[in-house]
Amino acid sequence: MHIHILGICGTFMGGIAVIARQAGHTVTGCDANVYPPMSTQLESQGIRLIEGFGAEQVDLNPDVYVVGNVVSRGKQPLMEEILNRSLPYISGPQWLAENVLNGRWVLAVAGTHGKTTTASMLAWILEDCGLNPGYLIGGVPMNFGVSARLTDSPFFVIEADEYDTAFFDKRSKFVHYRPRTAVLNNLEYDHADIFPDLAAIETQFHHLVRTVPGNGLIIANGGDENILRVLGRGCWSPVDYFGSPPPCPPPHAGEGWRGGWQARAVDACAFDVSLDGRAEGRVSWSLLGEHNRLNALAALAAARHAGVPARDGIDALSRFVNVKRRMELRGEVAGVRVYDDFAHHPTAIATTLAGLRAMLDGRRSLPAAGPPQGGESSPSGGSPRSGPGGCRILAVLEPRSNTMKLGVMKGALPASLAGADRVFCYTGGLDWDAAEALRPLGNRASTHAELGQLVEAIAAESRAGDQVLVMSNGGFGGIHDLLLARLGGAGG
Repeated sequence: MHIHILGICGTFMGGIAVIARQAGHTVTGCDANVYPPMSTQLESQGIRLIEGFGAEQVDLNPDVYVVGNVVSRGKQPLMEEILNRSLPYISGPQWLAENVLNGRWVLAVAGTHGKTTTASMLAWILEDCGLNPGYLIGGVPMNFGVSARLTDSPFFVIEADEYDTAFFDKRSKFVHYRPRTAVLNNLEYDHADIFPDLAAIETQFHHLVRTVPGNGLIIANGGDENILRVLGRGCWSPVDYFGSPPPCPPPHAGEGWRGGWQARAVDACAFDVSLDGRAEGRVSWSLLGEHNRLNALAALAAARHAGVPARDGIDALSRFVNVKRRMELRGEVAGVRVYDDFAHHPTAIATTLAGLRAMLDGRRSLPAAGPPQGGESSPSGGSPRSGPGGCRILAVLEPRSNTMKLGVMKGALPASLAGADRVFCYTGGLDWDAAEALRPLGNRASTHAELGQLVEAIAAESRAGDQVLVMSNGGFGGIHDLLLARLGGAGG
């Protein structure tokens, strides 16, 4: 079968392309605004990529067009031609469900934050323990080097996104997957271009819960009141809880429930795992932050449902590397380190900064994930305490997500960035006043409409020992390489 994928360079659709190719199909695709790592991955798989959405692509005469949610009515000539000619088309999630997931043990990881990392951890645990899972993840796990693969294993791990399916199917993607194991990591308001409020997102999560069979398992964050509210609307499957236990024993936990999966930090890169009060082992790795400890607990619980003993999962996590663009060190010049991170929601920004700050401070335990609370770094003109040896965090933010572009989260930005010593915000393409939004940070923050100007400003501020944390859910114009080159040319 020949499939032609519209929007092939998105992480999800690119993953479908890889899986379809591995299944023996002929795969072509088209997109705009191409950037690594997906474009590189597609090239390595020998998949032909066409720039743009020209109507002439119907001459490829594929058996079916697989349509990504980047496609809208009236904007892509190719889609209009498909409709005018009554050519066969299908959404990415539906194609995946019908051609790959059907008949497999699907382990789906859902939540506002941590989906990619948790799904990567879970896939790695299953891999390290010999279960050879297939997977489709919205990033590139460094343990695998590719975002998706198809195997002959019954197990398939998928990052379960709540974003809508396609212009002709406004349900969340994850309702197509029908998981046997479902992780509900956390839940916050996001995707303001799709959902009017948090309640609308909770309804979609409720629909996901409805698809989990009675002999399946839901793995839920017991400390997230929004997740608990979703489960309170109806639950027909057993539930394992991780993190903070619910305020009272939940109705689905059964007799003898003693708190589920817990983590106790030993130091910045190690924590002890317990299950129902019983010690299971210690994870020692390079990842930072309370959020990653919670991600690990969810992955361990899901792997256990697939038959992996907790101690084997813990041992596997000691060899987990991370995901590209999650606190990924892109280079160091003249003592200045430049990191790349996918954070774009205020909670994710604050969490990422907290983890890096804890590493620099050499604390024995990490601060809890989430925006800074009273008593921590204050969003004012003064700087937070730098790390040992004068190490500072220079946060560089591109508010690129649809939610950020709409300005829905702008009021939360100062608190989320309070853990940085300096803040540089790129304002290209924004319709709201970022300088005004960041005013509570005083002279610690600056805004820049031109990428070259932004690079110069960061380079001028940087000094040996600084940690430059670049945060964006896009390519950010290749700023990482531009900055490293500028730092090298300037001698630091």
